[in-house]
Amino acid sequence: MTKSADGFAISDHVVYPAHGVGTIQAVETQEVAGTSLEVYVITFDHEKMTLRVPTKKAKTAGLRSLAGADVVTKAMTTLKGRARVKRTMWSRRAQEYEAKINSGDLISIAEVVRDLHRADNQPEQSYSERQLYESALDRMAREVAAIEQIDRDAAVGLLTKSLIKAA
Repeated sequence: MTKSADGFAISDHVVYPAHGVGTIQAVETQEVAGTSLEVYVITFDHEKMTLRVPTKKAKTAGLRSLAGADVVTKAMTTLKGRARVKRTMWSRRAQEYEAKINSGDLISIAEVVRDLHRADNQPEQSYSERQLYESALDRMAREVAAIEQIDRDAAVGLLTKSLIKAA
């Protein structure tokens, strides 16, 4: 398997900030506006989507390898921490949470999961809170699943166990 200049190879799992974990299917050369362009062809099975990212723009687009063991450990520790909910308007907090989820940073995503998690004895979440929580949990679970080589549901179980211990 040949790796490209920035270290990605075909069949590598990678994280694209706006879409989560995908798999590099190929490196192709495409003709765009009369210019030859080398692109990564990345598939995201959970979204049934294929994305083409120019190899030269991969780093600036935020494409990265799966998180290392140290980052996963920090993210799991973050889940066990106390929720830090700012006393600002929900619309402002929702924007901040959305930005953290789309940053692709596992620790930032863990913060969103931690802050929006509701234990059984806590009040109900609003629809938008629940949507953001599910989105963050799904994004984090998919990366943990790819790293640990388990399925998404097992990863959700692992994350939920950490959240319940914290509560």
